[in-house]
Amino acid sequence: MVKNDKKVRNKASEIKRNEKERLDYGQELIGWSIPEYEKHDRDTAWYVIVGVISFFMLIFAFWTDNFLFAVIIVIALFIIILHHGADNILDVEFKITTDGVLIGKKFFDYRDIKHFSIVYQPKDGIKRLYFEFNQMLKYRLSVPLQDKDPLIIRDILLKYLLEDIERENEPLSENLSRFLKL
Repeated sequence: MVKNDKKVRNKASEIKRNEKERLDYGQELIGWSIPEYEKHDRDTAWYVIVGVISFFMLIFAFWTDNFLFAVIIVIALFIIILHHGADNILDVEFKITTDGVLIGKKFFDYRDIKHFSIVYQPKDGIKRLYFEFNQMLKYRLSVPLQDKDPLIIRDILLKYLLEDIERENEPLSENLSRFLKL
């Protein structure tokens, strides 16, 4: 009997803790699932080209006695090969709340976000939400909008953040990453 009471109390405290964690992020306004990372379709030619370029980069690294560069090339190739075999991309929950933005278990308060922008170019298949942070060392956050209406997302975020209306295209780094299939 005492054992069951202890289990019930532990379960009740766990439920309260989970409710408290949910409340700390504010009320959910909208949310959707996004892939953990973007997987590109790479054909055999892509791997051949990357292999040839890597081979010449390795020759250059050894010719200039830059062994650290050679190690970095080998590690990068190893990561590319590992990602090639990984077909199970996890979905992560993305939520816009009254207090900030929640991606999986990572929460970003509106006070830490400088502004947002939405790039919507249906002809090119680009439909993304970007967040820029106040801190210089924090990365830019890019979120695919999936099937969500960009105008609804914009209306919700305008209540809490400034919009960067000058951004009309996706950043060069993302454009290059998609082009190179990285």
